[in-house]
Amino acid sequence: MLKSIKHPIFKSIAKAAQSIGVESYVVGGYVRDSILNRECKDIDIVCIGSGIELANELAKQLNSKKKVKIFKNFGTAMFQHDGWEIEFVGARKESYRKESRKPLVEDGTLEEDQDRRDFTINAMAISLNEVNYGELLDPFNGMKDLENKIIRTPLDPEITFSDDPLRMMRAIRFASQLGFTIADEALKAIEKEKERIKIVSQERITEELNKIILSPVPSIGFKILFNTGLLDIIFKEMSKLQGVDQLNGLSHKDNFYHTLEVLDRLSKNTDNLWLRWSAILHDIAKPPTKRFDPKQGWTFHGHEDLGARMTPEIFKKLKLPLDHKMKYVQKLVRLHLRPIALVKETVTDSAMRRLIFEAGEDIEDLMLLCSADITTKNKKKQKRYLENFELVKKKLVEVEEKDRLRNFQPPISGEEIMEYFDLAPSKEVGLLKSKIKEAILDGEIKNDKSEALEFLVKEAKKMGVYSKEIKL
Repeated sequence: MLKSIKHPIFKSIAKAAQSIGVESYVVGGYVRDSILNRECKDIDIVCIGSGIELANELAKQLNSKKKVKIFKNFGTAMFQHDGWEIEFVGARKESYRKESRKPLVEDGTLEEDQDRRDFTINAMAISLNEVNYGELLDPFNGMKDLENKIIRTPLDPEITFSDDPLRMMRAIRFASQLGFTIADEALKAIEKEKERIKIVSQERITEELNKIILSPVPSIGFKILFNTGLLDIIFKEMSKLQGVDQLNGLSHKDNFYHTLEVLDRLSKNTDNLWLRWSAILHDIAKPPTKRFDPKQGWTFHGHEDLGARMTPEIFKKLKLPLDHKMKYVQKLVRLHLRPIALVKETVTDSAMRRLIFEAGEDIEDLMLLCSADITTKNKKKQKRYLENFELVKKKLVEVEEKDRLRNFQPPISGEEIMEYFDLAPSKEVGLLKSKIKEAILDGEIKNDKSEALEFLVKEAKKMGVYSKEIKL
C-alpha cells in the first residue's frame, strides 16, 4: 500500500501525529479510490485522540497560511494544502436512536471506528505509524470485495441501513458510479428498510440522487432504486413511468425503461447534470396524458407541455434549484418533441427559425437530448431518423448563420413603436411588435431594421394607426 501514500503530505501527517503522540490512519474513500486507480484529492484521517489537535499540529509544522476549519459539534477539522483537502477526526464508536440518523458518539478504537463504516470497501485503513507505516488494515475483506466488485456492509445490513438510512442511497450510488453489484443480503435489507429513508432530509437524498445521475451509466442506479422500492418513495413521478398497458392487441413502450435508455445515451455525450435531468423529465407527464384511441392506439398528447408545467413542482419537492437551471430543464422538456417532428416532416426554414427562436442558446443541448430520444428498435426507421436528424442539424446551422435568430429580439422595440406612432402603452403596441416577430420567423422579411420598419408602416395602416414622418 506504500504507493497509495507516496505523496509527501502523508509523511507530514505521520510526523505531526508522532509529535503529539497519537496513532493516525488514512481511511475511507481515499484508500478505496487509490486501490481502484481513481483520482482522489480528499483524504480522511482517523487518529486515536483529537483530530482537531492533529490538524492544528500539521498546519503548524507546514507553516501554512491557510486556516484550519474546526467543526466542534462534530469533533472534526478540515485543512487544505497543495490541492489536497484533508479531514481529521478522532476514532469513534456510534449508537443510534430509532427516530434519527444522527448517532450518539463516543471515543473509540480504530477497530470500533472501522465497525461503524458503511461498506467493507470503505472500512479499510492504511497505517501512518512508524511501527507499520503503509500497512493495509482490512478487517472485513474490503480488498476482496473491490476485486469482486461487490458492495456489502461490514456488519448486519439491516442494522446498518436502519441506523443510517442514507447508506441505502450511498450503496446504490457506489454501485452506479463503480459498476459494482450490491450483495444479495444488502439488497434485501434495502428493500426491507426502505421506509426508513423518510427520516433523511430531502437535501441529502437529492445529493445522492444527483451523484447517481452523474455516474457513467445512471440506469444501473435507477434500476436498483426501482427494484428495491426506494424510487417509489423518493421520486414517485418517475416510478409511475414503469409499466405497459395493452388494449385491443395494442401496447405502448415502457416509458420508465425508455427514459433510462435516453438518459444513458445522453450521458455518453455530456456530464451536464441539468441536461441529464431533462432526459429524466422529458416524458414524465406520459402517465397522466395516456389515452387509448381505437384508430391511433395509445397516445400521450400534450405530455411535453404538462411535463414542463410539472418541472417546477418536482424541483421544489426534491429541493433542486428553482433558478435558471430549472427554467433550462423546463424549456428542454417543453421543446423535446419539436426537432423529432422536423425529422419526420419536410423541413422548412420557418419551422427552423421558430425552433432556434424558442431554444435560443440551448439549441445544441436540445438537439443532443432529441438525438438520444430516438430509441426505436426498428433498425430501418432508426437509420432514417438519424440521417434526417443530421440534415436538421445542418439546416439549423444554415438558418442561424443567415437569420441571426439566437437570443432573437425584434429589430424595433416597443418604445420605438410608441415613438413612431405616438402611442401610449397599449395592446396595439404589442400587436405591432408581434407582427414584426412573426414576419421574420415566417421569412416574409429579414431580421433587419429597415425591412422591419417598412413592414411595420404597412401593418399599422391596415390597423388604422398612422405614423408621423418616418425615413425608410
